[in-house]
Amino acid sequence: MDFARRLVPKAIRRRYAVKFGIALLILGLSVGLIGYGATGAITTQMEDRVQDDHASAAGQEAQSLQMWNEQNEHTIGTITRSDVVASDDPAAIQHRFLDWEEHLDADTFEISYVDISNETVTASTNEELRDGSIDDVNNVPRGAYSDATETVPWVSDAYLAEGEFGQNTTVITYVQLSSENSDRAVVYTADLEAYANQLQDETGVTTVALNGDNEVMLDNAGYGEDHETLGYTYSDDTGLAQSARTEGATTQQVAGSDLSFDNYAYGLGEDNENDYVASSARVFGTDWVVLTVEPADQALGFVTTINEWGIYATLLGVLMIGMVGAVLGRNTAVSIDRLTDKASQMEEGNLDVDLETERIDNIGRLYDGFDSMRVALREQIEQAEAAREDAERERKRVQEINDELEKTAADYSDVMEAAADGNLTARMEADGDNEAMAEIAEDFNEMLDEIEQTIAELNRFATDVATASEQVTASSEEVRSASQQVTESIQEISDGADRQNESLQSVNQEMSGLSTTTEEIAASSNEVADIAERTVDTGKEGQEAAQAAITAMDEIENEAGSAVAEIRRLEEEVQQIDELINTISEIARQTNMLALNANIEASRSAGGSSDDEGFSVVAKEVKALSEDVAEAADEAEDRLEAIRERTEESAAEVEGTSEDIEDASEQVEEAVTALEEIATLAQETNVGVQEISAATEEQAASTQEVVAMVDDAATISEETTSEAENVAAAAEEQTTALTEVTKSASSLSEQASQLSEALDRFDTDIDRDEVDIESAFDVDAELDAAEPNFDVDDASETNDSEQGITFDADADSEQAEPDETLTFDEGADDADDADDDAIEFDAEPGADNQSAETEVELEGEQAAESLETDPSADGVTAPDAGDASATEEPADAAEMGAEEILGIEENDGNGFDPATESTDPLADETTESAADETADPLADPDLETTTETEDADTDAAEDAAHAVEPVTEPEDGTDASAGQPLEPVDAEAADTESAAAADESTDSDGSPTDDDLASDDGSEDNDTETDADESGSESDDVFTFGTSEDDE
Repeated sequence: MDFARRLVPKAIRRRYAVKFGIALLILGLSVGLIGYGATGAITTQMEDRVQDDHASAAGQEAQSLQMWNEQNEHTIGTITRSDVVASDDPAAIQHRFLDWEEHLDADTFEISYVDISNETVTASTNEELRDGSIDDVNNVPRGAYSDATETVPWVSDAYLAEGEFGQNTTVITYVQLSSENSDRAVVYTADLEAYANQLQDETGVTTVALNGDNEVMLDNAGYGEDHETLGYTYSDDTGLAQSARTEGATTQQVAGSDLSFDNYAYGLGEDNENDYVASSARVFGTDWVVLTVEPADQALGFVTTINEWGIYATLLGVLMIGMVGAVLGRNTAVSIDRLTDKASQMEEGNLDVDLETERIDNIGRLYDGFDSMRVALREQIEQAEAAREDAERERKRVQEINDELEKTAADYSDVMEAAADGNLTARMEADGDNEAMAEIAEDFNEMLDEIEQTIAELNRFATDVATASEQVTASSEEVRSASQQVTESIQEISDGADRQNESLQSVNQEMSGLSTTTEEIAASSNEVADIAERTVDTGKEGQEAAQAAITAMDEIENEAGSAVAEIRRLEEEVQQIDELINTISEIARQTNMLALNANIEASRSAGGSSDDEGFSVVAKEVKALSEDVAEAADEAEDRLEAIRERTEESAAEVEGTSEDIEDASEQVEEAVTALEEIATLAQETNVGVQEISAATEEQAASTQEVVAMVDDAATISEETTSEAENVAAAAEEQTTALTEVTKSASSLSEQASQLSEALDRFDTDIDRDEVDIESAFDVDAELDAAEPNFDVDDASETNDSEQGITFDADADSEQAEPDETLTFDEGADDADDADDDAIEFDAEPGADNQSAETEVELEGEQAAESLETDPSADGVTAPDAGDASATEEPADAAEMGAEEILGIEENDGNGFDPATESTDPLADETTESAADETADPLADPDLETTTETEDADTDAAEDAAHAVEPVTEPEDGTDASAGQPLEPVDAEAADTESAAAADESTDSDGSPTDDDLASDDGSEDNDTETDADESGSESDDVFTFGTSEDDE
């Protein structure tokens, strides 16, 4: 749109009247073009419709002429196939032709019957042609008779013939051979001029019919004077006739001079310059063409009228658009120009211009809008002046404040630079006039105090961590060695389970094959039993059929005997007939003799009267009759002799057949006996096969049961193999985890040393030996009574591969391998009440569990004083601090996080890594083990499991538990389970009450007592809180290590 707007000249875009006028011009031109185009389309459509109608009319004329021609061909065909023509009787044909001429259509001119062989006309309705030569027939050459056939007539061209009353008329002749006599032909002449009365005879329309040579043979102009148009040759310059013969009906609009009709009868010629609509159509079955010509003004008159009215309507529409646009456009343009002048005056500063108008339309509302805008402009100008003065006064005041703040900020910057260089004794002056800056100075001074205290505490804490890490490294080495031995044993168990599973699978396949074979035998036995049963039934049916055959043969034998008797009687009757024939032969011989005598007597009276002649004739007839009788008697005797011979042969054959039947009857009786024996044996076979089938089915059922038991055993073996593989994998992962623990402990020691070196560069006024870590990190003062959660993992319910001493891994991690990341966990969000202050080393898994990156994170708001082990770590626990009381410090002891001191970025607001969850810290217990009794770390290695459902997980838990038994002997004489491999470095923190609690929580063999486990569960469920005020003694500094739940 912008591009099109740029193309329009500014002179046009600036004047509404010019744009409106151009729009009206475009609208008018569009309406004119649309109207002209629509009118042209309608005109073209109507012309096409008129031409189609014209071509259809020519086609109808051609079809009518075709029907007339076919009617004539049918008439001559009927004549040639008539009975009277087939009789070839000239008189009858003459009579019938006259009758047909009288009763046929008026188109019949004359009918003639021609003898081609004699070249004469034997019959004709024209008396002049009767008995004349075939050459006398008008316009029928001799070759026409050879071209005509019995089915297809020869057709002549149109010609003039003299009528009954001496007038000339246009006719056409048909010649067809007789269907019975090929040398006879019928000549049928039809009156073509009589058909001309049926042609279309509208005013100005000329219709002609052309023959194959484009000569006029028919028209609707009456052939002019003396038939002058008959035979007139049409030159076909426009190709209408040729198009009709090759393409079908066609229509063209041509000039009169191109029609090649130079005859006044049609009114067409070279001097005629009018346009005509000419159509042509072919007469099917002939080479004739019908041509119709009509003046274009007459044919297309309605089309011309539509075209004229369409143009008039288009011009009228364009004129009305121009008039309406001129009136509306001029009024709108004048109003807009006036408003533009007033807006220009307002732009120059004249806000008192007159904006009143009497119009209430859009232009009037536009005037009102400008008036409202003028009032609003006045008000905004006044407000802007007042606001400018206020802004100037405020700017001066802000400038003074900024100067003071810049000076104070410079002083504070110097103090911060000194603190950044390590001088933590520098302080800011908080006596300025700006309250916000004074509060910043006070907060900063308090922060420096807390940093001094924290750095001193971190120095002391780093030393303790380094010592504890060395002890952890030594213990984890021994645990790793034991875990490797467990892994080897479990691998051997897994290999044996694999071999057992393969054997059971082989047995299962063999038993399945045996079961299939047994079922096939049972099925075959059933089929044999069915066959035997059918054999019994068939034998019985055969026995019955044989018995019926015997009965039938007896009947046949009786009937054969009767037939022999009848044949004998027939021979006697034939003998009698033979005697009768002999008698007839004798009579015939005597008759012959009598006829001979009569003939002799007749010859004696030669030349006698007519009676003698009659007697002679009768004698001849009697003689002939006697000879016939004699011949018949001889023939009958021959036939009787043949019958006698055949009768004797039949009698002999019937007697032989009777003997054969007797023999066959005896053989059938023997077959019946054999069938009875077969039926008996088949019955016995059926009983035996039924017994075999029943036994086979029982064997198949037993085999199916064996297959099911073997399948169950194979399933159990597969489960055992799978569980053994899981345990082996868990043991391997545990060994790997222990290796990682060792590395992490070593790294922790190195990092503690590095931490001490890094903290030595800070200058503080606090002596390191005077730092009290226990009182400094007061969780209860910082958080609202965080609750310790005693997580006692059930070793039988987890597939934790990190059995042993590991750092607390991420609970959401799906990997079993621990990360080397070392953190000081801020677990205040996971506990409601903190019983003691503990420092927990949390091994956090990162994106890559094999990462060796180590991170040290100091607990900021909840500083722990002990290391914590995961309750799921089998048996390695820290001393119990549940009975020890913790001394609470005042809540106003502000503490500085290690992340702020060392520049380590904190993961989230609670000190937790977003990818991990801090496990619930276990209270500082000295001898507590896992709650699962099956995973007792101090139990006998040969301890049996109680149920089969615990086979894989329980065994793995037991083996891992035995592999991580503490190796450091306690100094107070307690058993191995109460030993403290991770004894707190701070000897002052270890009190006698903790040792006593440890002794009471273990038994003689180092296993935790049921009371201990119950107390642990109770402390976890009820969230028991031990307040430091109840004990009145210092809490222990205990280091504990733990693993997270990785089986989720």
